[in-house]
Amino acid sequence: MTLAVKLDALHYRARANRWMRYFTTFTRLALAAGFLPAGYVKIIGERFTDLHNNQPMGHYLEALHHTGYYYTFIGYAQVLAALLLLIPRTVLLGTLLYLPIILNICILSFAVRFEGSLLTAPLMVIACIYLLCWHYERIKYIFPFNNPPFVRPVQNSRFPKLFFAVVIATFLAVGFTVTHLYKLMPRNTQVDCETQCDDSENPEACKVFCESIHNNGQDLDKSLKDYERALKQKK
Repeated sequence: MTLAVKLDALHYRARANRWMRYFTTFTRLALAAGFLPAGYVKIIGERFTDLHNNQPMGHYLEALHHTGYYYTFIGYAQVLAALLLLIPRTVLLGTLLYLPIILNICILSFAVRFEGSLLTAPLMVIACIYLLCWHYERIKYIFPFNNPPFVRPVQNSRFPKLFFAVVIATFLAVGFTVTHLYKLMPRNTQVDCETQCDDSENPEACKVFCESIHNNGQDLDKSLKDYERALKQKK
């Protein structure tokens, strides 16, 4: 009996057991409950914990809180993953979204020795792996010991002009957008930052922004506010 056949049989027995189904439902609900409040706090822009900034995890979370809409984005991702877990038809999709987030939290917890999630984070990772195993029949063909049904494609040597035109257009559109998205960039050093000031609408206000970032150690939002104040003072 091959490994693939053994895993199929084991999976079939597990799915047929009523108590295993109850446990799976509990696991889904517990994981969702873990992310809903954590995600909501980030969405409304509040700091996640009251840890002191000098504490290793507090230092990390304080920096994360100052990343602007990236912090909010994590919150939306957590809430979305939790909601997908609550819907039976989207449990697998929710698990695939949930796992990389909680795995990152797990590694972070060990890296900074944060006891607040030192137990819960690895258990949540294991819970996600369990849900992936529960849906083994839907992901089993990613493993090298399972061979999916092979359908030989019809050969076609015609050059896909439209496809490559879309590829090139996408490349140019993304390149143009990201290079013209912001009027001010913090750059890597103050000297590099100030190179953009000569072409800005107010070079002195631009230099205030660079000074705020690189000399005063302000975060991006506060530095942009300093820039706006400098603009108003010049008017």
